[in-house]
Amino acid sequence: MERTDNRLLPALLLGAQAAVWPGYALSRGATPTAADLLAAALVGGLVAVALTVRRTRPVPVLVLVAAACAVGSGPLPAGAVAVLGTAGIALALLTVATERDTTTALLCVGTLALWQLVHGLTLHGLGGGQGLDLVLTALLYATATGTGLSLRRLRAARQAAERRLHQAEDERHRLPAAERRRMERELHDVSAHHLTAVVVTVEAALGLRDRRPELADRAVEFAAETGREVTRALSAVRAPTPSPEDLPAPEERLRELVAGFHALGQPVTCSTDALPDGSVGDAAYGIVREALTNVVRHASGAPTTVRCAYGDDHTDIVVRNAPPDTSGPGTPRGNGLGGGRGQNFLRSRAREAGGTLTSGPTPDGGWEVHAVLPGRNRTAPAASVPRTYRLAQFIAAAGLCLQPLLPAFIIRESTTPAGPGVSAGALFALLATAQVLTLLWLWRAPRTALSVLLVLAALWPAAMSVSGYAGPVLLPPGLSMLITCVALAMMAVGASEAGPAPVRRTRARPAHQPDRNGTVALSRRVAKPAVSRRAVSHRAALSRAVPRHAVPVVAAVVHATAVVVAVLTRGVTTPAWAVIGAATATAALAAAAAWSVGAWYGKRRRAARDTHDDRLAAWTEEAVRDAWAERRRITIGLETTVLARTAEVVEEAEAGRLAETAGRARDALTAMRSLLETVRDGEQHAELRPQPTLQALDLLVGQCRASVRRVEVRLTDRVPERLPAEVDIAAYRAAETILQAGGDEPAVLVLDAEDRVLTLTANGVSRATRRAVRQRLVTRAAALGGTLTTEQPDTVLLRLPLSTVTTDGAPPQEDPQ
Repeated sequence: MERTDNRLLPALLLGAQAAVWPGYALSRGATPTAADLLAAALVGGLVAVALTVRRTRPVPVLVLVAAACAVGSGPLPAGAVAVLGTAGIALALLTVATERDTTTALLCVGTLALWQLVHGLTLHGLGGGQGLDLVLTALLYATATGTGLSLRRLRAARQAAERRLHQAEDERHRLPAAERRRMERELHDVSAHHLTAVVVTVEAALGLRDRRPELADRAVEFAAETGREVTRALSAVRAPTPSPEDLPAPEERLRELVAGFHALGQPVTCSTDALPDGSVGDAAYGIVREALTNVVRHASGAPTTVRCAYGDDHTDIVVRNAPPDTSGPGTPRGNGLGGGRGQNFLRSRAREAGGTLTSGPTPDGGWEVHAVLPGRNRTAPAASVPRTYRLAQFIAAAGLCLQPLLPAFIIRESTTPAGPGVSAGALFALLATAQVLTLLWLWRAPRTALSVLLVLAALWPAAMSVSGYAGPVLLPPGLSMLITCVALAMMAVGASEAGPAPVRRTRARPAHQPDRNGTVALSRRVAKPAVSRRAVSHRAALSRAVPRHAVPVVAAVVHATAVVVAVLTRGVTTPAWAVIGAATATAALAAAAAWSVGAWYGKRRRAARDTHDDRLAAWTEEAVRDAWAERRRITIGLETTVLARTAEVVEEAEAGRLAETAGRARDALTAMRSLLETVRDGEQHAELRPQPTLQALDLLVGQCRASVRRVEVRLTDRVPERLPAEVDIAAYRAAETILQAGGDEPAVLVLDAEDRVLTLTANGVSRATRRAVRQRLVTRAAALGGTLTTEQPDTVLLRLPLSTVTTDGAPPQEDPQ
């Protein structure tokens, strides 16, 4: 398909050139010479062949096409390379802007325009006709380059959207299995570290009870405290923090871990660098914990060293222990406590962090675990274009711009200017340049840019009058109208794509006393995290700049007035009423057509984006629900077996029964191993599809991050651990709706509770303030007597009373889809 496209356009250009010349000349009875036909065929064939490879070598093709047309335009008759010299060069420029970086595209168009300007000045000066030709050429080049840059951005956005969809689809299938693996690994770590420590410590105290009776009290105290720690750890496994903030640094956690093994009587020396937060730090902590636990099981009392070196290229994690002491009688204290999966979990931790892990015996009979994880430069960006290549580009561009001046320096001929004053071409070039530059500011300052464009449009008749322009009277106003039509189309695209402007008011009335703004008064506002204001879309700002229907009307009036003034100043014999009517109708038709085309394209892009967001939201919801069902399935087994056995360990330890404590700890380990086997089987039941609650926020955040969006969720300490079921589900569904609204800007969600009101503040969610999304949030809040406020264009504030009061009528059970 690409080869067909590459050949089709050059063939069409060649046919159009043949129709213009010599076709038009032959139709009028003029017969070109054989030399002219041969030269035109050579130039046309060279340009057409070069354009067929424009996608692979765009810059050399541009240089070749421009040079061939410049050489052929000298000896050949007028019009012989008109199509190839305009549309052919524009096609080459569009390809450069589409296939190469922005700097290369701007350098090419600037060099080409400057080269033609200098070449024209050295040959003809800047007369009226030549100046107008330069204006038309500059507009053509600017249009081609701008179109190419827009196409490249659209292609990049489309590819990014496709990547997000693919990643979300992959995550939809991966998330339940990943959640099962996470819980399996965390449960194994809890059993391996905490419960194993209880068994080892209590059985050691039992063995030394006759010689050191004081160890019994310390052992039961340790068992009780560790049992309570197991309960807290398993609670964290059931509901991990979405965005952990208050955790200590990884190296501090490692030192605390080593100190805990010291308390078990294990001699451990630790040397660690400052480790990074994130996957590398978590993997390092988990690997060291599992390796030290294995040492306690199989080589209790053996000297052990831990070394963590965080470097630029990689991170080394080494845990090495000396040979176990085999001189004493009996079996190791941790005999039979392992489940046989520790080494696999170690390797999976390293692999998920992007590293590798090896383990094996040392020459002296000990054991070593060595993990290599990514270092500081794992995401070091590579330069897109070498500096030497960029320097060569600028040097070549400067040489091309100076090339037309060489004959003037050598021949040194001087001519007398044709007359005083500024030429029409110079004035037209300045006005057109000012209007094109104004288009660049249309997204950022729409009101100012539109006003400047209309003022410049009104100056074209004055420029025609003071410069003595004698060419076609409608051509300069037509060029100005063309630029304004581009601006109208851009504004229509932004207005249609942004949709209705959000209404900044509360839609849902609370069940208890509101303030005069219709929102519940809180004694202290939740601190809002700083979010870049660039999250507010320029298109949304543009759509709110001026009333939509007034824009094309004002533009049509200004341009119709400019045309009428230009025509009547020329002194035509046409009646004034006819000129006014024709100018008004033409300007109105052009403005309406430009606005309609832009609105159609904006609606089309909006529909495509909404379809993309809907698919992404559906996959996210399905993935989170499946993962939440998997978590609940495992949690039910955890609550009915392991937590019950752990509670018995604490009960026996608090009663001071040492032998029973050891037995209950082994029972808890057995129950944990049975649960791990059930987890590994991965039995899923279709009927187990519970509604997600705030405890599933970490799954939702993980799914959003998988679609390349940075999301952070913060829960303050004032949020109760147990919320009313309807509030818990409604708060999660509100957060889900806000994040599923889409967008690429970073989002921050803060959950707080004060005065029996749960507050959800979302920043960086400009699309969540749209009417359809806002209505779903209003329905969700009103069902519980809450409020919804959109205080800023990218901020949503939701308040839900913890003592829910339903509104009149049956509250909706599901969001309106």
